[in-house]
Amino acid sequence: MKSESRGGNMKRKVAFALIALTALAAPGVATADVVTDWNRTMIDALETAHTPPPPAMRAAAIVQSSVFDALNGVEKRHTPVHVQPAAPPGASRRAAVVGAAYEALVGLFPSQQATFDAELQVSLAEIGGGPNDQSVARGLAWGKRVADEILAWRAGDGFTAVLPPYVPGGAPGDWQPTPPLFGPPLFRQFAIMTPFALTSPAQFLPPAPPALTSARYTRDFNEVKALGSTTSVLRTPFQTETAKFWAGDTPAAIWNRVADDLVDAHHTTLTQNARLLARMNVALADAVTAIWNAKNYFDTWRPITAIQQASSDGNPDTTSDPSWAPQLTTPQFQEYPAGHPGVSSAGASTLALFYGDATAFTASSFGLPGVEHHFTSFSAAVAQVEDARVFGGMHFRFAGDAAVLMGSEIANYIDNTVALPIHGLDH
Repeated sequence: MKSESRGGNMKRKVAFALIALTALAAPGVATADVVTDWNRTMIDALETAHTPPPPAMRAAAIVQSSVFDALNGVEKRHTPVHVQPAAPPGASRRAAVVGAAYEALVGLFPSQQATFDAELQVSLAEIGGGPNDQSVARGLAWGKRVADEILAWRAGDGFTAVLPPYVPGGAPGDWQPTPPLFGPPLFRQFAIMTPFALTSPAQFLPPAPPALTSARYTRDFNEVKALGSTTSVLRTPFQTETAKFWAGDTPAAIWNRVADDLVDAHHTTLTQNARLLARMNVALADAVTAIWNAKNYFDTWRPITAIQQASSDGNPDTTSDPSWAPQLTTPQFQEYPAGHPGVSSAGASTLALFYGDATAFTASSFGLPGVEHHFTSFSAAVAQVEDARVFGGMHFRFAGDAAVLMGSEIANYIDNTVALPIHGLDH
């Protein structure tokens, strides 16, 4: 997130005011759910910017925390994510949502401001009220203030921290740079980044991975060697597609689309929607921090390294294949625990806590247009994500198992600590 000059900030304020006046003068149209409208705008922004998964989940949490705290500042029904409820009397709830989402997105993706300006016009026309409506003006100003406070809060979270150079270990099992770039592990700053809700990045540190000579390691080594190879004859076409499906988009985009569709189908309230999306995105973001903390703590090798160098692992039941390559490119960071299964578990578990695990839904992936995967439960989807990382040749199954447990623990923690009802009011 880049800091703005005073002149740039003033221009944005003027543009914001002019757009608001123009849109408010337009005839009102049918009421829309501004929470999910702007969540979809956020998803499009992530896709347009090609935001990598860890930063995407941080950005989504910033936007949805801003939206929830802005709405909650008007309603004063729940504890906030960060900003205490202090909206001016009579502020419009929907205008507060719009102001917060717009301000957060412009702050995170300034090059896309023209798109957000257009969406702002649409939203304000839907809210209606006329150019002199003080309720709307107060809501917009409050939402902007909330987003600015959350952007300032997260500006000091360590996202831009510069860490000492990474030095790979030399023992069997230690992570080694992987093809094609053979660079140091990416996103190391997430290992020490300030969480949104957790007490520390290491709060849910998992047990150590199985020893290289253990039966569990042997079983999972041979599974990924057989099913994850680029030349595997055992992997089915659907398993190949599954690996590509879950690798083709960020968890933030996939799970926010799922959440928006479920919200539309269940006709929940504006407050319920904002609260659910804030909790889910905070869970995704904090799961990234927790998992990257564990990745850097254990610092373990990927299947491509393990299989090519198995002769050094001391295990008589693993055999090396120096020519082995995974179906999909190995991500440039450590193996244990697995990232996608862990964050997907956090997001899906949050949705399951609200809707119940046995909820049917459909997921789509930006990387495979037109392909949809249908599920009858959130747990089934998480299991498929874990399978996908094995089929892609990127992870051992034990790394997925540990991550899935971490994700569910984080979701439960957030369910008990974030956006809680106050004064006996429910959600």
